[in-house]
Amino acid sequence: MILLQVPTAGAPAVDSTAVAPAQSMQLFDLVAKGGWVMIPISLLFFFALYMIIERWLFIRSNTKVDDNFIDNVKDMVLQGNIKSAESFCKNQRNSIGRIFEKAVGRIGSPIREIEGTLETVGQIELSRLEKNLGYLGIIAGIAPMLGFIGTISGIIRIFYDISLSDNISVGIIAGGLYEKMITSGAGLIVGVIAYTGYHLLSMFIEKFTLKLEINSFEFMEVLQKPTEAARVR
Repeated sequence: MILLQVPTAGAPAVDSTAVAPAQSMQLFDLVAKGGWVMIPISLLFFFALYMIIERWLFIRSNTKVDDNFIDNVKDMVLQGNIKSAESFCKNQRNSIGRIFEKAVGRIGSPIREIEGTLETVGQIELSRLEKNLGYLGIIAGIAPMLGFIGTISGIIRIFYDISLSDNISVGIIAGGLYEKMITSGAGLIVGVIAYTGYHLLSMFIEKFTLKLEINSFEFMEVLQKPTEAARVR
């Protein structure tokens, strides 16, 4: 027993601190293992990011509303400074400024025409804010479906490789599983990004719509006061 514990002469000493180098996988290699389906998924990813950033910057710059905006407009209208009110709205250079510029320019027309101008121009500005948002909704639906196609492709590859080798082994199955799992995960991630971006941007637009409705109501209320006073007389 003692002899068995003595190391054999000339045998290489084992370094207990030696560790096998771990293989690291780069992101590009990981994406490449996903197969051809990763190409459209990657394109959808970059397009979704572009749309989210572009729409967010556009919506942010066009929905800024000064807290005193409608109060200033009402004061100018009540003082009879219609041209000043119109110039003030034009200088805002945003959606609400363009809407009220058209409405102020219609002062003197019947109330219904002014109200119709507010609604029409408001719808045009909201359409500009919502432009191309539908693409994010499409991406949110297509990207997971492409991931599912990658899953089916990976499973087909597994069975095809098994049929060629007539052998079931981890090495044969692993290649197909890479493709299956990577494409599914990538498709879901892109879908979640597009879905989240779509609804966040829609929330910003809804918030602006509510503010627009409040300002429009206050503006129309100012215009209706002289009419009501004239009826009493």
